[in-house]
Amino acid sequence: MTLRLYDTATRSVRDFVPRSPGKVGIYLCGLTVQSPPHIGHLRSGVNYDVLRRWLIRSGFEVTFVRNVTDIDDKILAKSTEQDRPFWAIAYENEVKLAAAYRSLNVLPPTYEPRATGHIPEIQQIIARLIEGGHAYPAADGCGDVYFSVRSFPAYGALSGQHPDDMQEAADSEARAKRDARDFALWKGVKESEPLAGSWPSPWGRGRPGWHIECSAMSWRYLGEAFDIHGGGLDLQFPHHENEIAQSRAAGYGFAGYWVHHGLLNLGASKMSKSLGNVLDLDYVAGLGVRPVELRYYQAQPHYRSAIDYSDDALREAAVAYRRIEGFVQRATELTGAGELGDIPPAFAAAMDDDLNTSAALAVVHESMTRGNTALSAGDKTVAATALAEVRAMLDVFGVDPLDPAWQAGNGGGDLRQVVDSLVALALEQRTAARGRKDWQAADAVRDQLKNAGVVVEDTPAGPRWTIGEQH
Repeated sequence: MTLRLYDTATRSVRDFVPRSPGKVGIYLCGLTVQSPPHIGHLRSGVNYDVLRRWLIRSGFEVTFVRNVTDIDDKILAKSTEQDRPFWAIAYENEVKLAAAYRSLNVLPPTYEPRATGHIPEIQQIIARLIEGGHAYPAADGCGDVYFSVRSFPAYGALSGQHPDDMQEAADSEARAKRDARDFALWKGVKESEPLAGSWPSPWGRGRPGWHIECSAMSWRYLGEAFDIHGGGLDLQFPHHENEIAQSRAAGYGFAGYWVHHGLLNLGASKMSKSLGNVLDLDYVAGLGVRPVELRYYQAQPHYRSAIDYSDDALREAAVAYRRIEGFVQRATELTGAGELGDIPPAFAAAMDDDLNTSAALAVVHESMTRGNTALSAGDKTVAATALAEVRAMLDVFGVDPLDPAWQAGNGGGDLRQVVDSLVALALEQRTAARGRKDWQAADAVRDQLKNAGVVVEDTPAGPRWTIGEQH
């Protein structure tokens, strides 16, 4: 079955046909690093990581580009407020973002360019747009350069809007624009902004507008045309609409498919720093939820659906994942870890159907049920096959419990090794108590571990322990 993806540009599910057989180029709009990431930001990383992993599993060679916006109005404002270099603020938050991605086992991008590292490419495209009559320098000498929306007849097609119905672009003052809806490609430096956040240009010292950077970086790393452009639904307008306009006006084929993911909402609003309703990884850890469980929570709904966050829903997802983890642990004890197995056809069909992750996870649970039945019967052959299938499917989701990324600390760094040693010592004491038939002491050890969140299960192979609720 051919992979089919919902293309926002055509508002239809289309067969995915890459420009070059066997190769896929993806550009994902990354974050503006004016502050640390929250879990709403991280949904983007998880969703497109699942897409990338499925493409790789399907035999494609994937070039994955995710940019970092390291200069914009908010970063420069914070630079002035904090009396710190803008790049220091941006880099500090970029490091935190990278750590958050690693904690969720998001594969590193093939390339992760910064806006400030591509000023020559940005200026080259702007000059090309001016030459083609699609852009113009501000007449008042402020150093701004604007894209002429009226010069691009298809403007608004991605978001289904008509320019006459649009509000004015709020990315710069309208005083020097020919049309209030024209948007900034280059922004002249202002007295209130640090001079270090600007570069010389043919139009005066300044910096790039928000939208032009993605056109420049996708062109630099993926060429004039590439396969998939991704991002959140909130970027559809104006960001992605403007990217299309400036790239196509410059003569580039640009993106073949537009894939947008739904947002993570808290209450009635999307999770947003500007609204002050953000939750970060530390908050999730305080709920007793591990990074692998947060990833499972974010990956299980369809990528285009909104997630209405609640602590209870996150905890339920964590419990569901622990059931899967428990099966993998029990089967591994009986059969050994083995290798990743074949992907069941039903799982592949679900993933090829616009990444229907909910249906794909149903197949995971079917294989797990079959594996649990085999474990109860002591059937090593069937249990091993089920284990291999389950692990292969979980690997596509990035949540295989035996993945070294989770084994290296399970979200807790070296702490997991310390816990292993302490629990092992407690279990040795419990075993010794049971050996001398001191049941009260043995039960006391078990209860103390349970109070600490460690559940002990006695098996023919010896005691097994897990974190959290046992099912």
